[in-house]
Amino acid sequence: MSTIRLTMSQALLKFLDNQYISIDGVESKFVAGVMGIFGHGNVTGIGEALERSPGSLIFVQGKNEQGMAHAATAYAKQTNRTSIYACTTSIGPGALNMVTAAGTATVNRIPLLLLPGDNFASRQPDPVLQQLEAGHDYTIAATDCFKPVSKYWDRIVRPEQLMSAALQAMRVLTDPADTGTVTLALPQDVQAEAYDYPTSFFEKKVHVVERLRPSTDAIKRAVGLVSSKRRPLIIAGGGVQYSFATETLAAFAEKFGIPVAETQAGKGSLPWNHPLNVGGIGVTGGLAANTLAKEADLIIGIGTRYSDFTTSSKSAFPHQDVQFLNININRMDAAKLEGTALAGDAKEVIRLLTEGLAEAGYASAYKDGEIAGVNAEWNAEIDRLYMLEREDGFAQTRALGVINETIDEDAVIVCAAGSLPGDLQRLWRVGSPGGYHMEYGFSCMGYEVSGAFGAALAEQDREVYALVGDGSYLMLHSELVTSLQEGKKLTVLLFDNHGYQCIHNLQRGHGSDGFGNEFRYRESETGHYTGRPLPIDFAGHARSLGLAAYKASNAEELRQALKQAKEETRSTLIEIPVLAGTNTGGYESWWNVGVPAVSESAKVVSAHQEMNNKLAQAKPY
Repeated sequence: MSTIRLTMSQALLKFLDNQYISIDGVESKFVAGVMGIFGHGNVTGIGEALERSPGSLIFVQGKNEQGMAHAATAYAKQTNRTSIYACTTSIGPGALNMVTAAGTATVNRIPLLLLPGDNFASRQPDPVLQQLEAGHDYTIAATDCFKPVSKYWDRIVRPEQLMSAALQAMRVLTDPADTGTVTLALPQDVQAEAYDYPTSFFEKKVHVVERLRPSTDAIKRAVGLVSSKRRPLIIAGGGVQYSFATETLAAFAEKFGIPVAETQAGKGSLPWNHPLNVGGIGVTGGLAANTLAKEADLIIGIGTRYSDFTTSSKSAFPHQDVQFLNININRMDAAKLEGTALAGDAKEVIRLLTEGLAEAGYASAYKDGEIAGVNAEWNAEIDRLYMLEREDGFAQTRALGVINETIDEDAVIVCAAGSLPGDLQRLWRVGSPGGYHMEYGFSCMGYEVSGAFGAALAEQDREVYALVGDGSYLMLHSELVTSLQEGKKLTVLLFDNHGYQCIHNLQRGHGSDGFGNEFRYRESETGHYTGRPLPIDFAGHARSLGLAAYKASNAEELRQALKQAKEETRSTLIEIPVLAGTNTGGYESWWNVGVPAVSESAKVVSAHQEMNNKLAQAKPY
């Protein structure tokens, strides 16, 4: 057997550099490179390997471990899970900084490969700097914290263990049904140990993504179910886009006259102006989709995990005879809501279902003009909100209208948290596939700027915009420096409303007077943050980092700033002061957040009773 002597780190990089993915016969390189921040625990191991023998892998220097892992997640999402960056860190805090990003990737079903440093496997220098000494179990290390947020976890305590662990890692990363975060904990001594690896381990390996199909009987059952229903509604989730099934979905909906609602991850599955696209569904959905959902007798969920936002905490579908047909590659998601599971690849299942329903002569029973009518009403409401003028300041929905009409139709917007995701799912008119990049499985504050950098790495010819509130921006914006370093331009559209106003609204909507969510000075009289707003110069901060920056306080200033930003060749920030509370509200939807049953406030007790009334209307499933 032919062998080659390498350190474990060198072997890992050589292996990753030879991994490929194939979908529908189209083959592409799977691992683009490694993002990293060096410290003890990885600098002399995988760091040396990246310096001396990276092969074709690109190294990207991160500025915050969570931020770079978010960027890697966004890169994989923007490529429809066909390419990834791995992330390497030191032990201790460097590793633990990635735990939040690991959870974000796993919840969103996005492949993310993490390579944190770990304690010495030999234990001879114990305890080393940053080592977590658990007196009750000495095998526990900081990297054990990745176990609950990883789809696959392993610790490589001997260099030859890399071979089986690496193959298992690739199995999960390339599996559309089971993908998420993969964590390979790398003890710092083992990273530098040598082993005679078989050369066959480094041969090119192509991971073929099969379009799995359900059985003939399963399709027959699904055809029978759909055929028995008159008012079906499709919910398109992220799986539609990851399966490259957008055109197949459009043909299916058109053939049988079925309206299509979209989740945050599924938004853009159909063009916004397609006559059967009824927009966002659920808590952050719009009037058209939520109105049709109330009368739907069948929900056809395609590639959706049915989060509480999608189902309005299981209250969105009150029809007494409603049933669910769940098309999903992931069997756990396919089994939800007591639905009929149709496990398989979205594109292939839709194709087979189309054939069966066509043979059965099926057509939905929506009245002529009914879908067009609810869409016309909803589009008029979007137009109203996009043109909303306030004498006391700049309305957030007006700002979004200006942005939507000014930036390129094929531009990519990235968002994750705050009031903006609700406004965007309801109002944003998506110009082209991949143009709407929303992380809403975790709704992780701080993803926006890092995610935009990751999207910019994936997109060579499209403008990328991070839409972010001041709260999320203050949490994590360090990868802006990396974007400058890499020459990957992104534009930050920073909505400044002086705090965590989304949660402030939620708080006040359930009986509170408002507490701890606005960025204000503490008042000595009350002891609370009720003083004047903090005067933060976000544009000045961006300039100090090396970005171009503008400030826009009205529609015309914003329109001009957007045009100037497009001409910039480096990353740019536009500071947009907006009035707090000028975001959209709910449309025929409800969200169960839990309200105290006992309180000194009569408003809170009343809100609790109202919640109980709504809860009684929700289905237990």
